[in-house]
Amino acid sequence: MKELPIGIQEFSKLRKGDFLYIDKTEHVYNLIKSASYFFLSRPRRFGKSLFLNTIKEVFNGNKELFEGLWIYDKIEWEAYPIIKISFSSVDYFNVGLERAIDNTLSRIAKEHDIHLKEESFSAKFEELIRILSGKKKVVILIDEYDKPIIDYIDDIPQADENRKILKSFYSVIKDSDQYIRFFFVTGVSKFSKVSIFSDLNNLRDITLDKNYATVTGYTQQELEDYFPEYIEHVAQDYKDIFPDIMVEIKKWYNGYSWDGINFVYNPFSILNFFAARAFRDYWFSTGTPTFLMKMIKENNFTVFDLENKMISVNALEKYEITSISLIPLLFQTGYLTIKKINLREMALILDFPNKEVESSFTIYLLASLNDGHIDKADSLLIEMRFALRDHKIEKFIELMNYLFKGISYVIVDQKEKYFHSIFYLIVKLIGFTIETEVMTIDGRIDCVITTEKYIYVIEFKAGQDAKTAIDQIKKKEYHKKYLAEKKPVTLIGINFDIEKKVIDDYLTETV
Repeated sequence: MKELPIGIQEFSKLRKGDFLYIDKTEHVYNLIKSASYFFLSRPRRFGKSLFLNTIKEVFNGNKELFEGLWIYDKIEWEAYPIIKISFSSVDYFNVGLERAIDNTLSRIAKEHDIHLKEESFSAKFEELIRILSGKKKVVILIDEYDKPIIDYIDDIPQADENRKILKSFYSVIKDSDQYIRFFFVTGVSKFSKVSIFSDLNNLRDITLDKNYATVTGYTQQELEDYFPEYIEHVAQDYKDIFPDIMVEIKKWYNGYSWDGINFVYNPFSILNFFAARAFRDYWFSTGTPTFLMKMIKENNFTVFDLENKMISVNALEKYEITSISLIPLLFQTGYLTIKKINLREMALILDFPNKEVESSFTIYLLASLNDGHIDKADSLLIEMRFALRDHKIEKFIELMNYLFKGISYVIVDQKEKYFHSIFYLIVKLIGFTIETEVMTIDGRIDCVITTEKYIYVIEFKAGQDAKTAIDQIKKKEYHKKYLAEKKPVTLIGINFDIEKKVIDDYLTETV
């Protein structure tokens, strides 16, 4: 059984060691045989660096590394001069971006026994490309191009200054076209792509291209083909819990898509899952979205504004550092993904990709609202699950109020919606099925919760009383459609006190 390549980004190290490699070389072939300039955006820890290093070894002519892979007998193996820069290893924090780029170019030149004479970093870049292309055209590979911007996303002036420096750096590319064989750049975000690469009108963005939807991540077929022994080991561990382990694995770690048709597993999560053989959040825990939580608060977003969000394709393309839009940023960073595409309307439906991201993101959001204590929120949620499971509604409301009291901000408008959204978020986190705005003949049910033994039909009010809420349920017969479920149906009318931030009144009735 081959070793899991956790954290390995160098293709050569992976192939020389006894590590699993999911063959993505057909994608490499399609890229190098078509256009010459490409841009790819994917979330962090999604295999961008490994893919870029795979391209590097193809252009290094290292045929022996590709024995047994798709591309092995498909190309003429030639070595090209390569300029590869990963901004994750460029020391701009300590010396500033201009000097850091200058130092990087000098290091690459030294590796090729070239002495650069130009003074500015952009002129040095042009000089390096021109000299290296003396025998063959140059291959330029840029990884994490946007890291000098993302790292300063809460310092807009510095982020914008770094954007200008990067624009000056990349402006060299257009006038160096005669020297370039292939250009590929990756990043997490596209929020500065247009302004940074505006001179590169031949740069092909393959981020949402269906032909490259599976260029990173693992498809269901790839998972089953490459990891059968690992899947079997997990299946044995959970044989008394999950009769079909693949259903649970898919629910937790699949679900990412960039075309609404092809869905892939997060490679970092699934590799760590197979190593630990435990359902946990792996990808999410490597980078807590503090800045995103701050934006959610500042924009008065609720969980309802994030789930099943419809957005135009153009909205993902048109935003800048100085006016960051939350939903596109959540998509670029991997917290939301494309679930469907309406080709006629050029509209996308965005949602959380899977259980790992949804549960981790929502508990982090809840904790950020509740004075930042994730551990406290987590222990309360466990108690609340037991209370709702056992039909202890009084205890459930008591615990709900404890959470509500700790919430540090309140949306001024649509207050009922705000409290409703927090209620919804909490119930989802404790693991029960919850539906909101359920359509009936006479109206919309605010909330329906289904547990193993009970069904709860809930109506919310703000600044009124619980009797009004429960009377509405009975008058409009919201509960009738659930009577055939062969579970007790409990009607719950809930009223929120806006000023005190608590449920101040509730009534229940079981039918």
